[in-house]
Amino acid sequence: MRPLEPISPGSRLLYGMLFFILFFIGWGCLTLGGFVSKTFLADPITMATDGYDLLVNQGFLFDIGMTIWRVLGGFILSALIAVPLGILMGAYKPIEALLEPFVSFARYLPASAFVPLLILWAGIGETQKLLVIFIGAVFQIILMVAVSVSGTRRDLVEAAYTLGATDRGVVRRVLIPAAAPDIGETLRLVLGWAWTYVIVAELIGASSGIGYMIINSQALLATGQIIFGIIVIGLIGLVSDFAFKFVNRKLFAWRFA
Repeated sequence: MRPLEPISPGSRLLYGMLFFILFFIGWGCLTLGGFVSKTFLADPITMATDGYDLLVNQGFLFDIGMTIWRVLGGFILSALIAVPLGILMGAYKPIEALLEPFVSFARYLPASAFVPLLILWAGIGETQKLLVIFIGAVFQIILMVAVSVSGTRRDLVEAAYTLGATDRGVVRRVLIPAAAPDIGETLRLVLGWAWTYVIVAELIGASSGIGYMIINSQALLATGQIIFGIIVIGLIGLVSDFAFKFVNRKLFAWRFA
């Protein structure tokens, strides 16, 4: 190994799989070997058995679908509002001076702290859960997009003005295309954070979803089901992350060449 030395896609896949293999071996040794009580940590076999029961007999696929819908709904809503605002903040300094103090303040507020208020305002239905994800994601996206747009090379902007571009043309033809790959990466990262917010939203006042299953399993000390739910979240997040990377590489192939 050498610093920053690239490796082949096949080697990257093997290394990634190796970590998971070692993880499950260590987990199995601790639990099946009797070093950790199954009351506190189920072994991999029990987890797999409980997971099969959840999927086949307890309608867990519906819970998974509801959680995915909530994540995508809240995330898309936040992106539709945050990306244009972030572009405006990054392009125009007066707008940045107006909004940045509030956005910087709001992004430190934990989304979970708003749950009691959102239940009062929106009840315990789907709107409340979407708003938790929206609050958790929107301010992060705004600030990160603004930073990406404001970091556009100044010489590109000056060249556009020299060639006769208008202010609107500079934003549309220079700033947005230059920042688009970074905006795509920002959305990919924040989508991962949205998964943490949806579980918080589903722990209170929910009747479906992965978080709802986890909190019910906690009451039954069913650690196998809890671990299976956590693993399902990780797998869905991993798939969505790879999908985002694939789309970004297709859309901005020149950046990743």
